Amino acid sequence: MPELIPYDRQAAVRYAHQWAFSRNPRYFDFETIGGDCTNFASQCLYQGSGVMNFTPDFGWYYIDAGHKAPAWTGVPYFYNFMTRREASQGPVGVAASPDMLLPGDFAQLRFAYDTFGHTPIIVEVGDPPTLDNILVAAHSQDADFRPLSTYYFQEIRFLHILGTRPPAAG
Repeated sequence: MPELIPYDRQAAVRYAHQWAFSRNPRYFDFETIGGDCTNFASQCLYQGSGVMNFTPDFGWYYIDAGHKAPAWTGVPYFYNFMTRREASQGPVGVAASPDMLLPGDFAQLRFAYDTFGHTPIIVEVGDPPTLDNILVAAHSQDADFRPLSTYYFQEIRFLHILGTRPPAAG
């Protein structure tokens, strides 16, 4: 399998700052039909990775509102795709502790339900990282430079992006 393409964290974070309080017209806004947070997270990640995975059902892609993978907009599916074991094209991440985090990584929050329900992108990490100085940008409660400590959640997990597997040569 080829080496991972480096993840352009700065591009992902720049995109997050640009669109945190508005919507990129190239993408559908899912705010009124379940929330736009993971759609926004995926847009940021795509800006820094540049490779989608068009595998039906289990990939990570966006064509339009009716043609997208569950992982593009669904919180648990996003996590499952990023941490997948099979070597398929697209961004790759690992479950992370706060000390592994860098701008361009992701947090996921579980509120009062059994599943995780929010995916903000991390835009700044303090030293040492704490919930007060890990700052995020997000849609669905639009935010930029928001400390994770200002969310009320039951559980938190983190995704550290390792890079992107390129498309297979063909």
